[in-house]
This record gives sequence, structure tokens and C-alpha cells, in this order.
Amino acid sequence: MNAERKVAVITGASQGIGAGLVRGYLDRGYRVVANSRSIQPDAATEVLAVPGDIADPAVAQRVIAEAVAKFGRVDTLVNNAGMFIAKPFTEYTAEDFARKTSLNLAGFFYVTQGAVRQMLAQGGGHVVSITTTLVGQPVKGVPSALASLTKGGLDAVTRSLAIEYADKGIRVNAVAPGVIETPMHKPETHAFLAGLHPTGRMGTVQEVVDAVLYLESAKFVTGETLHVDGGAHAGHW
Repeated sequence: MNAERKVAVITGASQGIGAGLVRGYLDRGYRVVANSRSIQPDAATEVLAVPGDIADPAVAQRVIAEAVAKFGRVDTLVNNAGMFIAKPFTEYTAEDFARKTSLNLAGFFYVTQGAVRQMLAQGGGHVVSITTTLVGQPVKGVPSALASLTKGGLDAVTRSLAIEYADKGIRVNAVAPGVIETPMHKPETHAFLAGLHPTGRMGTVQEVVDAVLYLESAKFVTGETLHVDGGAHAGHW
């Protein structure tokens, strides 16, 4: 084991942005610990698959523990796991609320605690959370109250943790995407979704990956929310 080779932990890593992040960090020479409920073991020695619901404190603890046991360190945590439920506010159910807060908040809280403890022991690290541009720029016709409640919390805690740990060598940032073209969006919705961005198109997975990797390299940047949304956060259009 080469304890000096950097290690990235990525949640929600089985598809879409998460799978793109795994590839991006591997291309950077990182070893990767990949988590999701459906993740499968990878034949590549650089990837450790740890399945399970990241909102479960035991799973979160296991993800960090297995990263340290196999690779000796945790340099970066990317909190990518999350869900979006678009409903009018009064139509959200108790189950919707429980599912959304469990994954989007508990799925951040426990694994980030474990990662930060490890980073403190190492003398530094980097936490990046994937939020949404809807936190700062809601769109009429796209009901997003639970996204604002949960992902908005991640946006705020990014700045709080950045200040708390700035003198400990730990940076904390976020990336706020617009609508990203992934298989979860049916082709017949693409024209509408493209129109939610001033640039007139959806974003790509690679553009989100590029933003995360920029923050990885930007050693003087902490407490930042980087919007990757075709200008949607800048105002009405």
C-alpha cells in the first residue's frame, strides 16, 4: 500500500455524476472509494466499492473505515448522493420528507463527520458537496421546496465548516449544478429542461466533474459554491 497516493471517497457513485466523478478522480491518479446502495465491486485495484445507504450511520462509518483500512487515508470526500422530488409544497408527504431529509442531510452528516475526523488526524483534506442552483434561484413551475430545505442546508454548512476548519488544513466547498443531462431525464423533457438555463441547454456530467476537479486544485479556495448552471443563478431571463 502506498499511503502517500491520494484517496477520494465519492457517494452516489454508481451512475450519472457520481460515476463521472469516479472516472475523473481515477484519471487524476487518486484511489477511489465508491459508495451507493447499488454499487458493485470493481475489478480495478484503485476502486473500493462499499455498498449501502449512506444515510445509515453504520454505513457511513464503514465507508470511511474501509477507506483507511485499505488505502491508509482520506484526502477528499465528495458528497454526491441525493434525490430531487418535484411536488407542490402542500403535496409532499411525510414519506417524501423522511426520504429526502434522510439522504440529503443524514447522507451528508455522518460520512462528513467521519471524513473530517480522519482529515484532522492527517493534517488536512477537502470536502465537496453537490447541491443545486435552485437553492439560490428558484424557478416558477419547478417546485423545489424540499430541495431548498435540504440542499440549502448543505450550501450553508459549506461556509460554516470552511471557517471552522480553515486553520486545520481542511477546505470545504460545494458545486451547484443546473439540470444535467443524464438518463434520469427522459428525452421528451430535454427541450423544457434546456430552457431553464440562459445558455439554452442542459449541462453535462463532465462539466460538473470539471468543476469539482477545479476545486480540488484550487488550494486557496474554501467556503465557495461554484455554480455550473448555464447562468441560471445570475438572475431572471
